[in-house]
Formats: sequence, C-alpha cells, structure tokens
Amino acid sequence: MEERRSSPEEFLRRCENENQAKGRGSLKIFFGYAAGVGKTYSMLKAAHAARRRGIDVVAGYVEPHARPQTSQLLNGLEMIPAKEIRHGNVVLHEFDLDGAIARKPQLILVDELAHTNGKGCRHQKRYQDINELLNNGIDVYTTVNVQHIESLNDLVASITGITVRERIPDSVFDNADQVELVDIEPRELIERLQEGKIYRKPQAEKALGNFFQSRISLRCVRSRSGAARTG
Repeated sequence: MEERRSSPEEFLRRCENENQAKGRGSLKIFFGYAAGVGKTYSMLKAAHAARRRGIDVVAGYVEPHARPQTSQLLNGLEMIPAKEIRHGNVVLHEFDLDGAIARKPQLILVDELAHTNGKGCRHQKRYQDINELLNNGIDVYTTVNVQHIESLNDLVASITGITVRERIPDSVFDNADQVELVDIEPRELIERLQEGKIYRKPQAEKALGNFFQSRISLRCVRSRSGAARTG
C-alpha cells in the first residue's frame, strides 16, 4: 500500500501544533535576493490576511524605507512604539523587545532579521530578540536578504565585490518554520530603483553604481541557497 504524502498545509499545521505543544512560537521568513524585491510589502500583506482570520497581529518594528505602498499597509495595524536610544548626538529607534513581550500578541512583525541593535539593547542582534519572542510563545514574521546568511556571504561578495557585515547564523534560517521566497526580475528591480521606489535619488544612484549592478548574477545564489520553502 502506497504511503500518502502530507500536503504542505498539513505539514505546516503539524509544525504549528508541535510548536504550540512546546510553548514556542513559529518563525516565518520573507526571503529575497536584494533590497526592494518586496519582502516587507509581502510580510505586511500576509499580516493583514492573518488579521482578517482573527489573529491578534502587532507590528513590532517595520522599516517602510519611505516607500508609499509599503507605508500604506501599516494602516490598520497596531504598532509597538520604537525604543529610543541615544548614541552620542544621534537618537536611534530600536525594536522594543520588552514592550512586545508585555503586549504578547499571537503574531508580531519584526523587519530586518540581520539588524545589529544599538548599544543599550538587551541583545546585540535582532535575531536574538526574535528568538526570545519565540521562546515566549509569540509567532514572528521577519525579513532577510540572501547576502546576510553566513554561509552565503563570501559567495555573494565574490559576485558583487561587496562584503556585508550584518549576518545571521545559518541555523537561524534553517530552523525557520516557513520561508517564503519574494522575487522579481532583476530588470524590474533596477527600474524600480531608477524611479525612486526603493531609495531616494542620491542613494539610488550610489546603489546602481555598486551593489545593484550585479543583481542578475545573484540568481545563481538563489538557486544555491535552497531557500524556496514556501508556506
């Protein structure tokens, strides 16, 4: 008798049930090959869909990057105020981990998994904040780009000529319950960059002359990563 294979939906439900039994939240990563492919936008769309299903959703920290379409999707979502940390003459706005744990929603959005926190935060890295949220039984949606994964960093640097300093251990990515690949054609990404939909003009011009000139080559990185587990 042939054994019936579980559907993706059944598999995800089983993972969620196992996490609930352990008292640990589930982690979903929206994964892309570059800034501007739509990771945060996709995360926010998924958050609204979850909210319509009756899930208690809170935006813990979201970087809109002055992108109007992304900013609009924050409307209707409860937001946890950022934590202000003074660093010299600069005031940094960081994710308020304690505020998030005190609020304890079912699902929280925490953008930029590889972010390095400012001095004065409990953890050095945002992925450590997220791990604490998961340990408190809170589900998390987050975002990350391929160049931030430790084992792929050297490969990306060899293609682009740029070394990214903010990285996450492979284990953080590998242990995610779901990974959703967010993808657009490289030419469309460059057009969006030129139109100012990703960065403001001075920053966009600098990006086009550096990191973004090699985007087409990064398709091989996406295939090497084996990260297109969807959910």
